[in-house]
Amino acid sequence: MYSLPELLFAYDALEPVIDKETMEVHHKGHHKTYVEKINTILSKYSDLQKLPIEELLSRLDDVPAVIRNDVRNQGGGHYTHSLFWRTLSPRKGLSPTGELANRIDATFGGFSQFKERFSEIAIKHFGSGYAWLSVNPEGELIAESLPNQDTPLLKNCHPVFLLDLWEHAYYLKYRNRRAEFVKAFWEVVNWAEVSERFNKAKVNHFPRQSGVA
Repeated sequence: MYSLPELLFAYDALEPVIDKETMEVHHKGHHKTYVEKINTILSKYSDLQKLPIEELLSRLDDVPAVIRNDVRNQGGGHYTHSLFWRTLSPRKGLSPTGELANRIDATFGGFSQFKERFSEIAIKHFGSGYAWLSVNPEGELIAESLPNQDTPLLKNCHPVFLLDLWEHAYYLKYRNRRAEFVKAFWEVVNWAEVSERFNKAKVNHFPRQSGVA
């Protein structure tokens, strides 16, 4: 059964970019609810309970049709939030280094151009969802947005980075000013974690654990 992961920082550690109240509601409210709901959904499916969340979402076609959409939504909510917490850091103003930086330069023309492109995707996304950076099966970096709790795992891609675009991620502080939230978000990205995920993605390796890939 899945569990709510502990944060690697205090609820107020990301201020002023993300306020303490938002972090508490987001983690102890929204994420906790996703965990409880996916555990309830799988309570009668012992074989599925054993799967790491990323593997469960990668194999949705094998999930019984009667619960497939609920697994997609509630399991996806657990996965996306677990990954989101890992890619945030109180160490502000960092940027990619090493091979990830080189790949971003080669794909997008530079880090500034990547930030501009990713921000545009996030700001223009309609409704709830996430902006993603992932590695596709051909080893290419892909920037895109997906609705609701859908993930690149559904397309056999390896997620390395995401931005939560659901209103509960920013509304208490930024209200309807999503663009302002997106601009500020770059200050608290944990690029060490993103780089590590990129390096794992190059060999298409998904760690087998119950938290996040």
